[in-house]
Amino acid sequence: MNNTLQIGEESKPRFEFRSFGQQFDSAHYRMGRLSVPVPEAVWERHSDETYILSRTNDVNNTKIRNGKMDIKTYIQTVDGLEQWNPLMKGEFPIQRDTLINEVIPAFQVDMDLPQQDHFTLEAFLGLVRAQPALQAVRVHKQRFGYMVNDTICEYGYVLINGARLATINSESTELADIHKTLIDVGLEGVENINYLQAIKRVIGMIDKPLAN
Repeated sequence: MNNTLQIGEESKPRFEFRSFGQQFDSAHYRMGRLSVPVPEAVWERHSDETYILSRTNDVNNTKIRNGKMDIKTYIQTVDGLEQWNPLMKGEFPIQRDTLINEVIPAFQVDMDLPQQDHFTLEAFLGLVRAQPALQAVRVHKQRFGYMVNDTICEYGYVLINGARLATINSESTELADIHKTLIDVGLEGVENINYLQAIKRVIGMIDKPLAN
């Protein structure tokens, strides 16, 4: 793999290591020192997002950002690294048929929809609040981008319904490059925790601690 992979670009499905905890200061320091220069646009990014959590599945990751819905689905774990693929992308107001055929099946719940052709974001979130198996969670992200061993890396601070966590990750199409990065920055043996798992642990949907 060469270092032409650009942060934010589309590529073949990547594998990812990510973890969440109170802090990863040492690994963050090493990540910053080992990183090659990255585009200024990813030096620091902020976003406000809403994740839709379902008690009935951990394989579909649904988030809403800037009025757009993005659902990714879990494919496989290889050598401890997870691979996720895009499942659907939608924009609000969203069509009733899209909710019935693509969104609700991803939640793996039964939902009755009012008889209308389109749903605004507010109307959709109202449907989520009325479904006991679902929960909308507000997430603010402050992310700092790096590139180490040709892997796209990130350190960030995340507010999950106001609870502040640190997150760190490395992702690539090449498994060996990620594993080398984990060794180089000192993350060997740290639990791989994706966003779904982290949010569920914070809100009590899963009774399990974070990495530290």
